[in-house]
Amino acid sequence: MRQVVQSLKDGSIQVVDVPVPALGRGFALVRVGASLVSAGTERAAVEFGRQSLLEKARSKPHLVKQVLEKALRDGPLATVRAVINRLDSVNNLGYSCAGEVAEVGEGVTHVKPGDLVACAGAGYASHAEYVAVPKNLIVRIPAENAALLEEAAFTTLGAIALQGIRLGNPRLGEVVALIGLGLLGHITLQLLKASGCTVVGFDLDFSRVDLARRLGIDAAFIEHSGFVTACRQRTMGKGADVTLITAATQSNEPVELAGEVTREKGKVVVVGDVGLSVPRRSYYHKEIELVISRSYGPGRYDQVYEEQGHDYPYGYVRWTEQRNMQAFVDLLARGTIHMQPLITHRFPVAEAPAAYELIAGKPSEPYLGVVITYPGDTVPARSVEVPRPKEKSPTRPLGKRVGVAVVGAGAFLSSVLLPVLKKEDGVEFVGVANRNGVSARNGARRFGFRYASTDMKELLADPAVDLVVIGTPHHLHAEQAAAALVAGKHVFVEKPLCLTRDELRTVELALEKSRDRQLMVGFNRRFAPFCVKVAETLRDRREPLLVHYRVNAGFIPPDHWTQDPAVGGGRLLGEGCHFLDWMVCLTGTHVEEVAAWVMDDAGRYCGDNLVVQLRFADGSLGTLTYVANGSRRAGKERVEIYCAGHTIVLDDFRRLEISRPGTFRPERIKAWTADKGHAEECRLTVKALLDGTPPPISVPEILHSSLVTLMAHESLRLRRPVWIPEGANGVGSD
Repeated sequence: MRQVVQSLKDGSIQVVDVPVPALGRGFALVRVGASLVSAGTERAAVEFGRQSLLEKARSKPHLVKQVLEKALRDGPLATVRAVINRLDSVNNLGYSCAGEVAEVGEGVTHVKPGDLVACAGAGYASHAEYVAVPKNLIVRIPAENAALLEEAAFTTLGAIALQGIRLGNPRLGEVVALIGLGLLGHITLQLLKASGCTVVGFDLDFSRVDLARRLGIDAAFIEHSGFVTACRQRTMGKGADVTLITAATQSNEPVELAGEVTREKGKVVVVGDVGLSVPRRSYYHKEIELVISRSYGPGRYDQVYEEQGHDYPYGYVRWTEQRNMQAFVDLLARGTIHMQPLITHRFPVAEAPAAYELIAGKPSEPYLGVVITYPGDTVPARSVEVPRPKEKSPTRPLGKRVGVAVVGAGAFLSSVLLPVLKKEDGVEFVGVANRNGVSARNGARRFGFRYASTDMKELLADPAVDLVVIGTPHHLHAEQAAAALVAGKHVFVEKPLCLTRDELRTVELALEKSRDRQLMVGFNRRFAPFCVKVAETLRDRREPLLVHYRVNAGFIPPDHWTQDPAVGGGRLLGEGCHFLDWMVCLTGTHVEEVAAWVMDDAGRYCGDNLVVQLRFADGSLGTLTYVANGSRRAGKERVEIYCAGHTIVLDDFRRLEISRPGTFRPERIKAWTADKGHAEECRLTVKALLDGTPPPISVPEILHSSLVTLMAHESLRLRRPVWIPEGANGVGSD
C-alpha cells in the first residue's frame, strides 16, 4: 500500500510502498477513502524537517539539552550513533481520515467490516491507503453514504473545534468573538451558528473573511478597529461573552486582542497555537478567565484511553474525544454543518508531495481545506520487497551464511544491534517484521533486508531465515521467542527474556521441543571488554566476592511504556536483569537467596529507587542499587568489587581501576567510549551458529539469570527474602 511520510534527514515528502499495518486487539483496519492535510500542524512539521541541523537546534533547545545529557552520560560516539539513527528515519504524516472498515480486532464491537468510519490520531489516522486505529479513535458514520467520506475526513479538526467550544461554554444568544478564520476557525464558526450564537470574526486574510461572510457569520473584519467596535456594538458596549482563538501564529497579538474584546468576567479559550504572553492589565482589570484547550477532548494523551481502549464513565465524562468525534460526524450526516465549501484542493495519494508544497507556500496560492484521496481498490499486502544497496563480497563461503530476520525494528535494534550485526561476515539480512509498516520498511531499507512485513509468521515460515532477532516491547518477548524456537529458528531476544514465571516456563517448553535450536538473550554487560578483564583477574580466586553495582538510571515518567506492568514490566525486570546477570556471570555460581527493597517515594518514581541483594552458593554477596532520583549528569554505572586483597572499580565502562594485593600502584585503564559488549555478543552469537558450537551463554545460565530477576521482583511484592533452590528455573520452583 502507499503511505505518505517525511524524511527526518532532509524534510522531503515521499510516497512509499509499505506493508499493511498489523491488526492488534482493540484495533480496526480501515481502508481509507480520504484524509485531511493539516495546514497548521503538518506545515510546521514540514518546515522543521527542512531546516538545517543548526536551525533545528535553535528551534528545539530542549532536544539539544537531551543530546548533551546523553553525551555526558553515554559518551560522544554513542550519542552520535543515536542522533544519526534518529535522523535516518521517517515520520508518519496525517492524523485525520475516513474510510471503510476492512477488518476488526478482538474487543472492537461498535463497528464491523463494511462500516464507514472517521478516524483520528497522529500515528494512526495517517495519510495511507490502510490504517490500523484503536477503537476509541474510531466513530461510525451514521449515513452509509460514501459522499460523506471527504467531509468526515475533517472529524479530528471538528473534535478540536467542539472541545474549544465546550470549554468556552457559550449559551444560546450569546456573542462569541472568533479570532482566526482558517480551517479550524471556519469549522468553529459553523458549530457556533448551529448552537444559536452570534459570531463576530477576525482574520488578516480577506479571502477567509469573505468566505466566513458567505457561510453566515454575523460580522467579520480584517482590521482590529472594526472587529473591536462590532463586538462592543452587539453587546451594548460590554464585550464578547466568550472569545475563541483559532489562529496559528507565534505572535502575541491574538491574546492581546482577545483581552480587548472580551467582557468583564468573560472567558478566552485558546484553541490554536499562538503566543501566550498574557497582558496583565486587560485580563486583570476585567477578571477574564483564560483557558487552554487540549486538542480533541478528555482522553487525549491518555494511553490507557487511546491505546488500551478503556473508556471514561459516560455519567462523569460526558464528552470524551471519541464522543466529540461522533457528535461532529452526526452533525455532518444531518446536514447541519458542511465541509465541502472549505475544500479548496484535492490530491490523489500519488501526488501527495504537491499538497505539502502547497501548504509550504510553493506555489504561492491560497488554500484552506486540502484533501488527499485514495483509489480504494488496493489489495492489502502484509509484506513488500525493499530495494537493497549493492553489498560488498562476503569473505566467507556462500554455503556458510546465517539468514537473519528481525522482529521489532525499534530504536535500540536500529542504533545498536543491527549496525554491529551488519558488519559480521556470514550474516545475510532477510526480513524485518514490525506492527507498523513504515517502521518495518525503514528498517529494511537502512540495513539492506530483502523485504519488510507486518506479520512475524511470514519470517518464521521463510526457509532463508536461520536466526530471529526479537526487539519488541517486553511483554511480547517470551511468546515470540517460543514461537520462533518451535518453528525451528535460532533466537536472539533482547532482554528481558520474560516478565513472569509462566512466560519463563513457556520458553523452557519451547526449548524442549527444539533441542537443537540456540537461544541467546542480550545480556551484553558480561561481554564488555572491561567486564571480561575483571573476570580474568578474579578467575583463580579462592574466597567469595563482595560486589556492589550502582546504577544511576535517571527518571522515566509513569506514562512511559516501560513503566506499564503489563507491557514493560517496570525497570527492575526491564533493565535490572542486565546487572543481576553480570553478577551471576562474575561469581560463576547460582543464587540461593534474593532480597529486595524499594524506597517509599509516594509513587513519584514508580518504585524505581530500589536495592536488590543476592546471596550466592559460594558465599559471595552482590548488591544492586538502582536509583531514579539522581542527577543525569553523573555517571550511570559504577561497580565496586572486593576479594582477597583486590579492590576493583569500574566506572561507566570507560575507566577501570584494579588494585592487587602486594602492589604499590593500581592498574588504571581508560577507554574513549563506553563499550558495553553489544558488538562482542553479536560476534559470538554469529560465530556459534556458523561453527555449530554452543551459544555464548548456556541455556541454564540464561534461565537462572532470568529467574533471579523475577524473584527479585517477587521479593519486592512479598516484602521478604526469597529462596531459590539449586537448579530452579520455571513455574514449579518455590
